[in-house]
Amino acid sequence: MAQKVVVGMSGGVDSSVAAYLLKQQGYDVIGVTMQIWQPEDACTVSEHGGCCGQSAVEDARRVAQMLEIPHYVMNFRKEFKTQVIDYFVDEYLHGRTPNPCNACNRHIKWEALLRRSLQIGADYIATGHYARIEKLPNGRYAIRNSVTARKDQTYALYNLTQEQLAHTLMPVGEYTKEQIRQIASEIGLLVADKPDSQDICFIPDNDYASFVEKERNGNVPPVGNFVDKQGNILGQHKGITHYTIGQRKGLGIAVGHPIFVTEIRTDTNEVVLGEHEDVFTDSLLCDRVNYMGMEDLHEERHVTAKIRYAHAGEGCTLIPRSDGKIKCVFDKPVRAVTPGQAVVFYDGEYVLGGGSIL
Repeated sequence: MAQKVVVGMSGGVDSSVAAYLLKQQGYDVIGVTMQIWQPEDACTVSEHGGCCGQSAVEDARRVAQMLEIPHYVMNFRKEFKTQVIDYFVDEYLHGRTPNPCNACNRHIKWEALLRRSLQIGADYIATGHYARIEKLPNGRYAIRNSVTARKDQTYALYNLTQEQLAHTLMPVGEYTKEQIRQIASEIGLLVADKPDSQDICFIPDNDYASFVEKERNGNVPPVGNFVDKQGNILGQHKGITHYTIGQRKGLGIAVGHPIFVTEIRTDTNEVVLGEHEDVFTDSLLCDRVNYMGMEDLHEERHVTAKIRYAHAGEGCTLIPRSDGKIKCVFDKPVRAVTPGQAVVFYDGEYVLGGGSIL
């Protein structure tokens, strides 16, 4: 009897081809599109498309029909509001820059979807991520880089659990984006040339500060002072939710040369501005660590670490602390270490784990 796999179908080319590849491999494939947009935003999100709009449902349904697999829509609105939107808003209010896609991957695309899939008798869930899953000699499952570095998505998957990885398939990780589009074109999928979604799905206009203000009914941190690192007042900012570490544009203040956000102080409602060199640091501290390729960290270990999705990575020594946090000391200074973002540890092509930057 064929093993059953539930494929999270976003209506895009990657998840569509993932479903096709798994069917070709002999799996009993079921397509599921996750309904995660909030009712009041349905029209906005549908208009802009993305991975969670109404247009995504229609595209996924058409692909499922063409592949001759069943397709269902599962409602995860409640989980998405709690685990992603509320988290996103709270992080900005505390002067941090959240990564909602990482939270969505862990809590919605895996935790919630996997739980329901297992309940209906599935053996696996699958996605169209450009990554691979392998079981290491130490017995642990780890995410491995996809065959194409340009499209690699391992950074956004660092916080998946061993249980989740054991029940996940990622067939797209063995292909380049060009190969995936070619397969889609050859089998006649209407989404073969569909553009990739780029923005955060629930903020199609990219105005994060306005979204936070709307979610909190205007109850957001007020205007405050721009200061330099000595505490001298340079001007007035619009509210800390408008800024992130390393930001240069949109500050609304001119000093005759480029300046950058180097720190956000929630206790005094100040945004610290500095020079380009002030944005660099050689260390960081992280908590909420998820171990993947390694079981724990008991002694110092040298790894490669990425501090954002597009970061190429830098050599780094991990130093465990008694409180469970990890200090990361980089071989060379890195730019714009941003509280709230993830730092992900690699051993070659394999994800060892990662944590949330403090």
